[in-house]
Amino acid sequence: MEPVKYLPNLPKWLNIGLAFPIIILNGWLLIQLINYFQPLVSVVSVAILLAFILDYPIQILQKRRVTRNLAILLVLLLSVIILSAIVVILVPLILEQLNELANLLPYWIESGTQQIEALQNWASTQQLPINLSGLANEILGKISSQLQSFTGKILGFALDTIGNLLNVLITIVLTIYLVLNGEGLWDGIYLWFPKNMAKKVRELLREDFNNYFIGQATLGAILAIAITLAFLALRVPLSLLFGLGIGFFSLFPFGTGIGIAIVSLLVALKDFGLGIEVAVIGVAIDQINSNIVAPRILGNLTGLNPVWVVISLLIGAKLGGVLGLLVAIPLASFIKDIADTWRNGEFNKSAVDSDYIQEA
Repeated sequence: MEPVKYLPNLPKWLNIGLAFPIIILNGWLLIQLINYFQPLVSVVSVAILLAFILDYPIQILQKRRVTRNLAILLVLLLSVIILSAIVVILVPLILEQLNELANLLPYWIESGTQQIEALQNWASTQQLPINLSGLANEILGKISSQLQSFTGKILGFALDTIGNLLNVLITIVLTIYLVLNGEGLWDGIYLWFPKNMAKKVRELLREDFNNYFIGQATLGAILAIAITLAFLALRVPLSLLFGLGIGFFSLFPFGTGIGIAIVSLLVALKDFGLGIEVAVIGVAIDQINSNIVAPRILGNLTGLNPVWVVISLLIGAKLGGVLGLLVAIPLASFIKDIADTWRNGEFNKSAVDSDYIQEA
């Protein structure tokens, strides 16, 4: 029998070139697999995410010498109370204001057109070489169709989500199960990792996801409350919807600026001066939140280069839509930490330390 002939060592660039199409194929297969098992993938992902978040206050209570079972019971009861209050109080108000926005939008578009015409008339009296009428009508027409379509989709999505109670109930039940028994489940999963990797992977995964979501949720809540109160003081129409909308956008990198821009544009259609005030107030509150509050809560959150942040968001949106956008950054941060740990040889150190402890 002839001995097996192995391929000679190939150059590094050739290995990378050969691996690239395999990576692309695996990525495409992953997208197909996720789409095939929807909405199961989304239900499981949301449940795992909620379990990660709920585990944070449970750990805080345990550090205060509260037994785990009692801590779980207290956190779950508090979560049920908060969720019930949101469903009973906030959700009807948000849906009502979304419906109101859809009805008011045509009138605001007309008001915006009139304001531009007034500006055009003023420019004509001042003999300024400005012609805004044709361009404004075209832009406002496109804005009108896009905003009405966007608002309708949001309203329809909200109603569909509330109407699909089965997935919501499954997500809640699975979240409770993961909170109660998730520790054993994760222990079983980490057994498949090499001993020198399991502990470090577990620490990094918990740190990246907990820090990101707890920090972002806290900052988003602070921003939403502050902006909503400021809008109420300015008597901005649909203050609750706009304030909570900006807070929701802040959960995504670069989302706060997009949210403020959209809200300012909408308000400016009704009243240009008020739209400017909304933009200024929104940016000011966001700067305070980002430069004073955020460093105290988050510190150096991910350590990711902005280019990788954008790439991660694009991939996350492609794979999982809104949910993919939410988990893209902490997952990318986790991959970066694993790569840094591997490069620094810390996994090998963990293995040596483990062997030393066993011999002792």
